[in-house]
Amino acid sequence: MKILLDIENWNRKTHFHFFRQFEEPFFGATVEIDCTKAYETAKALDASFFIYYLHKTLVAVNAIESFRYRISDDKIYVCDQINGSATIGREDGSFGFSLMEYNADFTIFKATASAEIERIQNTTGLFTRTFEEDNVIHFSAIPWLNFTSLSHARSYTFPDSCPKISFGKMIVAQNGKRTMSMSVHVHHGLMDGLHVGQFVDYFQEIMNQ
Repeated sequence: MKILLDIENWNRKTHFHFFRQFEEPFFGATVEIDCTKAYETAKALDASFFIYYLHKTLVAVNAIESFRYRISDDKIYVCDQINGSATIGREDGSFGFSLMEYNADFTIFKATASAEIERIQNTTGLFTRTFEEDNVIHFSAIPWLNFTSLSHARSYTFPDSCPKISFGKMIVAQNGKRTMSMSVHVHHGLMDGLHVGQFVDYFQEIMNQ
């Protein structure tokens, strides 16, 4: 479900019309996330750490309204739920696009995400399903790189307003602290640095719980 945003009475009306004309309207930032507590919690729950921090990402995305905005035919819609389209690797080195349906209950999300990962790993090719809706984030993990910045391959002629969130290699310090780099790319017509900051702060908060 999605509802139409009243752009005419939106305080970012001029910002939207300005940035939507850009060939590249996305901007991004890379930050360091403390995942010490989250890693411990995932292991205590006998859960994949990847599934755990994907769930926390979706919790934060669904909590910040601007991350649920999507552009269609020069209109902005507010989605009631955002799911995850994560890249899932296979043993042969290839990957496929998945669809992880969000559920606030981690136990339910863990089960459905695990089933989707298994399905992808037992198929071939990039697209193993159709994506009728754009109420997703594009999500990826690059566990081989401790990156400090990241860019994405994009087709400027393809209409796209989905946030892109990527995680890097987990680094363990001598004191046991665990950190990961997180890259967040979003459409500037829909949000600004303020909103990205709100997302990052809330994500870190719930990773610490």
